[in-house]
Amino acid sequence: MANLPGIGKKFSFITAQNSMIVLIVHHTGKRELYFFHDQDNDEADFAIDLTADETRELGAHLLGAMFQPVDVDKMKLLKSQIVTEWIKLDKHSSIVNKTISQSEVRKKTGVSIVGIFRDNDVIASPGLDEVLLEGDTVMVIGKQEEISKFEALCEGKEIS
Repeated sequence: MANLPGIGKKFSFITAQNSMIVLIVHHTGKRELYFFHDQDNDEADFAIDLTADETRELGAHLLGAMFQPVDVDKMKLLKSQIVTEWIKLDKHSSIVNKTISQSEVRKKTGVSIVGIFRDNDVIASPGLDEVLLEGDTVMVIGKQEEISKFEALCEGKEIS
């Protein structure tokens, strides 16, 4: 922050990309916002005048008062725990010739069937009434331990 005698105050901010944002707040309440792509430039690449209300609204948005993005670390954790797998159904599978609903895949294993590859067709987001057939390759999503349970179910093994 710097005092501008007879004008007001100047606030400067250097970004991670070495750009600079400058806000000048006049004694009269007028606000000027300047953007310098290169902080060493003498002339701004962009400038705009803002009212006090506009400045407050912009500040509220920058602070996240209106929208709070997802925490990046939480997204990384989620990505590390969610697995997508493609599993081919053979004749020993207890879910062959049953609808997704009848197979109770989600209840028994925790996975969700999000796609079916059948011959040369793709069934995206299949409904609960879709019948699972021998030879289908199903795309499932879930945690690794849930995927393992589903694989066991597809091999005809009993799961707990």
